[in-house]
Amino acid sequence: MRPFLNIAVNAFMEMARQPVFLLLMTGSALFEIFLAVPYYFAFGDEPKLVKNSTLAVALISGLAGAVLSAASSVARELRTGTALAVLSKPVGKGRFLLAKYLGLAGALAVLTYVNVVAALVAGRMAFDAYGRTDVRALAIFAGAVAVAYLYGAFANYFLRRPFVSHAVFALLPMVTVAALLIGQVSAHAPTLYEQSEYDYRMIPAGLLILFAVWILAAVAVTCSTRLDMIPTLAVCSAVFLLGLVADYLYSRMGGTLEGGPWWATVLYTLLPNWQLFWLADLLETGRGAFHWGYVAKAFAYTVGFVGALLALAVVLFEDRELS
Repeated sequence: MRPFLNIAVNAFMEMARQPVFLLLMTGSALFEIFLAVPYYFAFGDEPKLVKNSTLAVALISGLAGAVLSAASSVARELRTGTALAVLSKPVGKGRFLLAKYLGLAGALAVLTYVNVVAALVAGRMAFDAYGRTDVRALAIFAGAVAVAYLYGAFANYFLRRPFVSHAVFALLPMVTVAALLIGQVSAHAPTLYEQSEYDYRMIPAGLLILFAVWILAAVAVTCSTRLDMIPTLAVCSAVFLLGLVADYLYSRMGGTLEGGPWWATVLYTLLPNWQLFWLADLLETGRGAFHWGYVAKAFAYTVGFVGALLALAVVLFEDRELS
């Protein structure tokens, strides 16, 4: 059990030390806050527009992080021989892949957490045509990101510690404190759409995005057992694009709600349907409730899909020549 945990922790730290991971986390979070700054003149639908846009940014950044990090982690270790050194010890190939995926899933959860917190803040900052930008909230959030970077620089210069990983871990408490301060200090209230509190329905919406990111990470890990980084990126891009139009493709193949041809049903089942994880349209202005039962069903779907992909990855990895 200890080697398994060590591999998982190393995979997590390896991803947290990558500069692209820090840039992706910071850039996506700041861009989500920026989306609540300009005037949209959307006839009262500005908050809904901002929430949908921020969740879309969180989804795209999570998918990019999943593909880039998962593909580079496994494929690079197989190419450089690091995996051979690990597997020379009493660690099986299946345990190695499962631990790798567990570490990557934890790092992607950290990335999604920062993005969802930024989306919550941006949703509260949204205003209509008669409102104005919440400059105080903008300054608090930007200051929190700056403090995290300063801490990373301090740890790197004075303590000789890695800058990227320390900045990543500092972002977690700093964005949380910033969100709490904005909720207490900032008195922003839009003119037509008053929302003095956070829209906590975005939390289950963010969880669904995390589930989608975990599935694509499993696809990337499975492809990395046989392919290098660039072909893995191509396969994951194709899976993502086809999954966006899975319902349309199923209907074109003769499928309906009652069923369809067996081969169309099999292909539809094997292809992840990303629309199942995108329910941001339910976040209408102050209306409706988000059912946690659907989140539980989506989690069960994710566990089954990830389990099947990792089982396929183990099969593909068993007869892979590592020398």
